[in-house]
Amino acid sequence: MEKIGFIGSYDKTDIIIYIAKILSALGKRVVVIDSTLNQKAKYVVPVINPTKSYVTEYENFEVAVGFENSKDIAEYLGVEKLETLFDIALIDTDSSKVLNDFNMKEAVINYFVTSFDLFSLKKGLEILGGLGETIKMKKVLFSVNGAPEENDYLDFLSSNYKIVWDEDIIYFPIEKGDLGVIIENQRVSKLKFKKFTPYFIDGFSKMVQEIAGVSTVELKKVFKRIEKGV
Repeated sequence: MEKIGFIGSYDKTDIIIYIAKILSALGKRVVVIDSTLNQKAKYVVPVINPTKSYVTEYENFEVAVGFENSKDIAEYLGVEKLETLFDIALIDTDSSKVLNDFNMKEAVINYFVTSFDLFSLKKGLEILGGLGETIKMKKVLFSVNGAPEENDYLDFLSSNYKIVWDEDIIYFPIEKGDLGVIIENQRVSKLKFKKFTPYFIDGFSKMVQEIAGVSTVELKKVFKRIEKGV
């Protein structure tokens, strides 16, 4: 099972579940693990009887909420290891404790997700302050226009942290209407891609291609199947 980390204080739950939707449409067995303080998945992913910790199926993937480590999830599901059930675990984290509890240093990819307000930047980096070893990470930046000065500022703030940044950066635009699409989809409890801007679709596509190693042609076919409900 490949672990993919989504690290930071920025709200990233919605992005993760859309990525899970695409990966599941590619035939991957996916679990989304919301280990954040706010546990947003509890409120945006439909569930009949939410408890303190549970696993629920949604859009052909699983969502785990309220667990402190992978072993607890496996025990809940009645298996010895999660690897027997899932190909990919997408882990949403916003604390250094969770990074260690889920052993995220062993993740195939660790994404640092942030916007450029100071809370998201500084609180997000604070999460990484408790790491004893250097960790390689890739930036996922929510920005109005992707100005180089923003990335330079993040590099400046993170210069004293044990982080090796990947050269490639994934951008998601804000203030272009995509948030409204997410909210609309939440109301109908469906993960639809049709109304997202091409920039948002491009962000999803780049991340899925990295995680699953699929071609652009195959990914376009998957998007079409999703929209047709196949």
